[in-house]
Amino acid sequence: MSEATTSATDVRTPGASVPAHRDGNVLRWVGAYTASMVGDMVFFLALSWAAVQNGTPAQAGVVTAVSAVPRALLMLGGGVIADRLGPRRVVIGSDAVRCAAVLAVAAVLFATDPGLWLLALLAVVFGTVDAVFMPAVGALPARITGKDQLARVQGMRGLAIRFAAVVGAPLGGLGVAVGGAAAAFAFAGLLIAVSVPLLISVRMRELPADDTAAAPTTTAWRDLVGGLRYVRRHRVLGPLMVAIALGDLGFVGPLNVGLTLLADERGWGASGMGWVLAGFGTGAGVAALLLTLRGRLPRAGCVAAGAIIPGSAAIAGLAHAPGLPVAVGTALLIGLLTGLSGAMCGALLQTQSDPAYLGRVTAVGGIVSLGIAPLSMPLSAAAIGVWGTGPVFAVSAAVCGLGGVVALCAPGVRRAELPK
Repeated sequence: MSEATTSATDVRTPGASVPAHRDGNVLRWVGAYTASMVGDMVFFLALSWAAVQNGTPAQAGVVTAVSAVPRALLMLGGGVIADRLGPRRVVIGSDAVRCAAVLAVAAVLFATDPGLWLLALLAVVFGTVDAVFMPAVGALPARITGKDQLARVQGMRGLAIRFAAVVGAPLGGLGVAVGGAAAAFAFAGLLIAVSVPLLISVRMRELPADDTAAAPTTTAWRDLVGGLRYVRRHRVLGPLMVAIALGDLGFVGPLNVGLTLLADERGWGASGMGWVLAGFGTGAGVAALLLTLRGRLPRAGCVAAGAIIPGSAAIAGLAHAPGLPVAVGTALLIGLLTGLSGAMCGALLQTQSDPAYLGRVTAVGGIVSLGIAPLSMPLSAAAIGVWGTGPVFAVSAAVCGLGGVVALCAPGVRRAELPK
């Protein structure tokens, strides 16, 4: 049975005329999502700390990275599960499992020192559950508000991510300082636990009749193939996925490992790198706030594609910044432009997709961002070692800008609009 037909209490339609940032139903979902994301940040800091304390740096690196494997391998299947079972129950179940796993490990760490194997197992469990959680999260907004508010919800989600990034690490550090890794894990579990009752209180709106035809009457494999075919053939989603892939490939390397090497090369130090990252985060936060307040920007496809091109030029310019203040300002511009482009791409994925396919569409986007884009980090590091930061940042910027060109050359994306 489709989630849209489960019960009368789950299908009451929130008022579509109410702006999302004033809709209590949407705010409960954003609150749940924020608590979960902050819990994630605390969890990963606690995991890193515990791994370093219990093993060599190389072993700690393996433990912290191992969660990415099941997440990347299983996410497409997670999208199928979200579409077949309904995203609400999948998100609630995922958060409940993550909460129980983290609290159980915290209890074990309080009692004894089990070594790295328990931390690695927890990372695998977390990554596996994330493979289901992330597509379901992407499919939820279409069921809690009207299409005309989905762009605003995307902006609110971006603000939640920025908030989690700002407060999660200090909270995790505080937990470690107070009671070690066990206390930090317990704190992470409690934060994730906060999201569960909030999610239970969120009302689901009924999907249009033609969308409910995707109820699980076929096999999971056929649903998976059908979802990939749907994305590939869609006049907006297909080229948009290519644009997102190119944009992330060109962006992730320079703004992660590349920035570290650039800061070391210029003598900015860790604090200087922190200021550059703060500039980027501020710019991205401003872009998310703009979409939250405006709710809709005209010519959305052109904005999504057009913003990434000057943003990519700023990425190339970052390697040639004459000093730290200019680098921070450049990073702020990068964050503003790429944040605006990313938010608009996310809003278009939400509004252009049939809700019955949203879990699978989100899963494809997740594979692109979390499975393909991270490959650029070791490649960027190796290339900088050979050619230096300037040429590598320039090539990365060209790849990123190519994503914008691909989007602009696709008529479906170029003409795409957000619902009024």
